[in-house]
Amino acid sequence: MTKKINKKFLFLLLTFISLILISAFVIEYQLGRKPCSLCIYERIPYFISIFLILKILLNTNYQKITLFILFLVFLVSALLGFYHFGIEQGFFSESLICTAVNISENLSKEELLELLESNPISCKDISFKILGFSLATINTIFSIILSVIFIRLFINYGKN
Repeated sequence: MTKKINKKFLFLLLTFISLILISAFVIEYQLGRKPCSLCIYERIPYFISIFLILKILLNTNYQKITLFILFLVFLVSALLGFYHFGIEQGFFSESLICTAVNISENLSKEELLELLESNPISCKDISFKILGFSLATINTIFSIILSVIFIRLFINYGKN
């Protein structure tokens, strides 16, 4: 990359990341595949990255540090995706993130029955696959690729 960030490349990354999020919502709402709580948490880095990329595209201040933050965001996303993949494959046991629901407040009998009937989705259950890969696996792969892209952009920032 040259001294300035290639805005077309960043826009391409922004489009790709947006399509990932749109795909997740289509799978959930159009195809009726209910996500587990960990799947929902795995969307957060993508939302954060959209705002950070928009910040780079619209404001030239602190671009290099923002690229490093994007690297960290996708590194965390890769770790979260790998953890989810490990739960699906039985490498890790489900944590409270996957099994617990918020029962910190006093619930009536009716509310407790409704909560039990809602049957929260287990993180072990793979409800949707693309080309034989679970969405957690795909998320892990995409997050690793995106973290490598952003660390390369960070390292090459300012080089001619």
